Amino acid sequence: RIGTAALAVQVVGSNWPKPHYTLLVTGLCRFQILQLLKEKPYPVAEVEQLDRLEQFTNQHKSEEELGELSEQFYKYAVQLVEMLDMSVPAVAKLRRLLDNLPREALPDILTSIIRTSNQEKLQILDAVRLEERFKMTIPLLVRQIEGLKLLQKTRKPKQDDDKRIVAIRPNRRINHIPSTTEDEDEEDDHDDVVMLEKKIRTSSMSEQALKVCLKEIKRLKKMPQSMPEYALTRNYLELMVELPWNKSTKDRLEIRAARILLDNDHYAMEKLKKRVLEYLAVRQLKNNLKGPILCFVGPPGVGKTSVGRSIAKTLGREFHRIALGGVCDQSDIRGHRRTYVGSMPGRIINGLKTVGVNNPVFLLDEVDKLGKSLQGDPAAALLEVLDPEQNHSFTDHYLNVAFDLSQVIFIATANTTATIPPALLDRMEIIQVPGYTQEEKIEIAHRHLIPKQLEQHGLTPQQIQIPQVTTLDIITRYTREAGVRSLDRKLGAICRAVAVKVAEGQHKETKPDRAEVGEGEDCKEHITEDAKPESISDTADLALPPEMPILIDFHALKDILGPPMYEMEVSERLSQPGVAIGLAWTPLGGEIMFVEASRMEGEGQLTLTGQLGDVMKESAHLAISWLRSNAKRYQLTNASGSFDLLDNTDIHLHFPAGAVTKDGPSAGVTIVTCLASLFSGRLVCSDVAMTGEITLRGLVLPVGGIKDKVLAAHRAGLKRIIIPQRNEKDLEEIAANVRQDLTFVMASCLDEVLNAAFDGGFAVKPRVERLNSKL
Repeated sequence: RIGTAALAVQVVGSNWPKPHYTLLVTGLCRFQILQLLKEKPYPVAEVEQLDRLEQFTNQHKSEEELGELSEQFYKYAVQLVEMLDMSVPAVAKLRRLLDNLPREALPDILTSIIRTSNQEKLQILDAVRLEERFKMTIPLLVRQIEGLKLLQKTRKPKQDDDKRIVAIRPNRRINHIPSTTEDEDEEDDHDDVVMLEKKIRTSSMSEQALKVCLKEIKRLKKMPQSMPEYALTRNYLELMVELPWNKSTKDRLEIRAARILLDNDHYAMEKLKKRVLEYLAVRQLKNNLKGPILCFVGPPGVGKTSVGRSIAKTLGREFHRIALGGVCDQSDIRGHRRTYVGSMPGRIINGLKTVGVNNPVFLLDEVDKLGKSLQGDPAAALLEVLDPEQNHSFTDHYLNVAFDLSQVIFIATANTTATIPPALLDRMEIIQVPGYTQEEKIEIAHRHLIPKQLEQHGLTPQQIQIPQVTTLDIITRYTREAGVRSLDRKLGAICRAVAVKVAEGQHKETKPDRAEVGEGEDCKEHITEDAKPESISDTADLALPPEMPILIDFHALKDILGPPMYEMEVSERLSQPGVAIGLAWTPLGGEIMFVEASRMEGEGQLTLTGQLGDVMKESAHLAISWLRSNAKRYQLTNASGSFDLLDNTDIHLHFPAGAVTKDGPSAGVTIVTCLASLFSGRLVCSDVAMTGEITLRGLVLPVGGIKDKVLAAHRAGLKRIIIPQRNEKDLEEIAANVRQDLTFVMASCLDEVLNAAFDGGFAVKPRVERLNSKL
């Protein structure tokens, strides 16, 4: 029935999710309940104040005894406090309270601080007499002191002259490691920090970076290793030391040797080689030339990535590839700020750390496939990297100091420029890398692909021979692409099939049926379709004589690769009116595209199928409007003989390969030719393809991708191509041998297109004047 009277200073709390309050009070005195007056809604009682009433009237009886008890209590209290860490503000304040407060108040204060049970605290509260309070509190203090002494025995004993360090770093002593090992670890850590500081001072980093590093190394020396920031700061300083601030490689500037090396590595690609040689020539005249920022745009498999590696080899520089496909976080380019857990520099700084020089060749692969997310736009982060006026002071978020990227040669690759932001596209020098012609593919196969596949499969030219005729069959009948990746895979399949036969021939000898050829001709083994599995020469000795290699001909191709995947079906599909061939551009290269039309009785509707975009749908409406307005001029009628082509007639236009999305204006002339064939009943020439945009007045406007489209027509075996008059300049980019195989018709209006698309022309028929009687 003894309690503490207190004054409420502050009440904090809320009623949600359930009532909870925190009460801040100031203690006044002890009291004893004399009589309970009421219990609801809250207890009310008559109380009597117990302490601080008497003024120690009997001091002469207990003065000596209390003086001894209070002095003994004060000594234990001071001993307890000095065993704690005096650098903690609360401990220092408690030490000052021991000297400033009256002795009779100390038992209550110390009891509330030291580790005691609730029962022991209540016993101290019930002890009204000061003498009892001192006698009950002293054993509790002694017990606490003994506990601290026992705890310190498990740790390194404190030194009188280094109490602060031991108190600040208690967590380092928990591992029960002998003190000698800990001392060695401290010395090793200190030596590492000293070595790191020495590396920073001897490095060739910029003045700003050196200033930042010295500031961080001072913080590191004062920082305990137990702090999480210690490892972050040390990793940051080690990265700053490892970066190549002024370390670079010396360029090989011999233009003749560079030209020979580029020609040996890659066939064709004249634009790319010319640009590299121009850079080398200017570097000979000026040493501090900034690195160019190039962007190779072309279909897959044409060698954009490999030519970047070849450029680095030619210049004698380090090469580093950064894959940007699918990257959707700007921190991948610019790094994370060091305030985040797990922060790290961006890919640019990581690449420089990897290569160890500040003038490498960086290949930014698939820059057109960058994503965008809530973490930012990486394409926007690349604006600073790829701007020659800004990248001399590129600031990574992790480094937070400027780094010079002006000596780095950046080469970006892309399949299309449509998905690259205009601001980023403006910073790069675009170099188009078109698809290869058949002749170029044959040269690439025999110079690079076949030797590579033979080496990978353990074969020699004396064991297998693939003539150029067979390579042409693979290109035209089994692959139809702008690059050479599928061709490479087909050659690998042939080498695997031959490797099986060679491996079997090591265990048994077979007698092949061989057609003997004269000495003056190439001695080759002809494999027929029926006898191909047995037509392997004696392969017990792997080094076969050069006059008896395994010849891969068309029949062997059919056995190994199966029936041809592509056939020349152009003439067959143009065997009826209402079909024309157009040319389309895709990121994978040029393609030929068939346009089919049919008419039936109806209400004059135009139906379009084949997953067409809005631009292509508008081209179809333009085509039908132009034909309706010129129907009398060309004597075009519907099934009922009316010049109104849509009178009781529905027209259906279909673009095959319905699963492929199509869009663009270049199919306008093809749609006009297809509909003109439908309504005139005449066949379009089977060897003609066309491309061009149309207007409502019948003009033919220029389009893009002419080179890729012409190569696609050449691959398909077409002989005549109709292109807009204003695209004539684009034919200069096409190889001379391709231009010799094709006939180009330059058209400026639809009249010229129709005359070239039909045998004998599509001349305007003279009108027959008719007199209508008004009687």
